Amino acid sequence: MELLLSGLVTGLFLGGLYALSAFGLSLVYGVMGLVNLAHGDFMILAAFLSFSLTGVLHLDPLVSLVLVSPCMFVLGYAIQGTLINRLLSKRSLEAGIVTTLGLSLILQTVLQDVYTSQVRTFTPGYAARGTTFFGITVPNSYLLCFGVALAVAAGTHMLVRRTSFGRQARAAAEDPVTARLMGIRVERTYNLTFGLGAALSAVAGVLIGVAFSFTPFTGTTFLLKGFAVVVLGGLGSIVGTLVAGLALGAVEGLGASIFGGSYRDLVTYAVFLLILLLAPNGLFGGRSQV
Repeated sequence: MELLLSGLVTGLFLGGLYALSAFGLSLVYGVMGLVNLAHGDFMILAAFLSFSLTGVLHLDPLVSLVLVSPCMFVLGYAIQGTLINRLLSKRSLEAGIVTTLGLSLILQTVLQDVYTSQVRTFTPGYAARGTTFFGITVPNSYLLCFGVALAVAAGTHMLVRRTSFGRQARAAAEDPVTARLMGIRVERTYNLTFGLGAALSAVAGVLIGVAFSFTPFTGTTFLLKGFAVVVLGGLGSIVGTLVAGLALGAVEGLGASIFGGSYRDLVTYAVFLLILLLAPNGLFGGRSQV
């Protein structure tokens, strides 16, 4: 029982990282209906940028986010404005998906050329230690992921519900044609949304580097986790994404405790498929809930 409880609690806190890896995916899909296959590589690009900054400027990884997140926002804004908007204007979502797949392959190749395939990490001392709760020791890196996930979920939810940008984004998601007639600059809203999704991926990427080691190809693993979280939480739901990420982490921790670490992913995705059979629209419904 102690082993099961430990796996559950540890997995729950790790679930914060899974939620972080999915927030950008959920936001972009909720507003534009676009599946960004380069999202995982955005995360790892941010991790490598933070790795370089911590090495050159000796910054704490979390402090490096002050530089990395804006850079990723600008990159996402530029990609959306110069490339993806043209495809969306022709209602070619399939071309958009293929384009983001191409971006994924390009980013992986560039990162491999620049940083090689060597495994990297930049876990600071305070994150490598653990904190004990009622006899259960949880890595501080997991606690950090959990706390940041709560903060990011709250901030993103407030942004899309209480700000002018959020109202415009929800209008563009509901009916872009009518939104244009009402004076909303839909393409600019899409640019900001994709840029924000890239900035959120930077937060996840830096925390991936804090909690785990990574290579130029690690993004694929967290992209799959992110997809599972987004689908479980309801496509486009920020609150649902947070709950689903924590739930997925808890299930993964329990599965690893019961069946062993080698069966962690098998148990996780088996439960994922079972939930989809019972609730095809996810735990919190479908799109347009950003």
